[in-house]
Amino acid sequence: MFTTPSFLARTVSALLLLAVVTVSAAGATSWLHDLTGSWTFSVVTENGTGTPAVTMKQEGEKLTGTYESRMLGPRGFVGTVKGDSVNFTLEANGPDGVALVFKGVVVSADSVRGIVDFSGMGGATFTGSRNK
Repeated sequence: MFTTPSFLARTVSALLLLAVVTVSAAGATSWLHDLTGSWTFSVVTENGTGTPAVTMKQEGEKLTGTYESRMLGPRGFVGTVKGDSVNFTLEANGPDGVALVFKGVVVSADSVRGIVDFSGMGGATFTGSRNK
């Protein structure tokens, strides 16, 4: 009854269109935000607040950049952006240095926020705003 060639062609076309839309939507999730640019962060610890300059470069889900503060100086980082999640780790400065792990969310195209783990030796919160 439903085995006519035109019905079969329409069904196959509809399924192919659905597959393309599904794959496109899944791929768009990882490209939802591009954090490339210059940012100012506010890092709040129990000892006070710092305002490091952060430069990010995003390529797909890969995130790299530099973090420069008065206390830590310049440090490189690597991380990821997946959907609304952003995570990156500052390199330890020397063998006795502490790596800082930032875990946050993208609030908008120009705003991020989250927590910082000081390698198990305390923590902080952070917010970041893109410089315009």
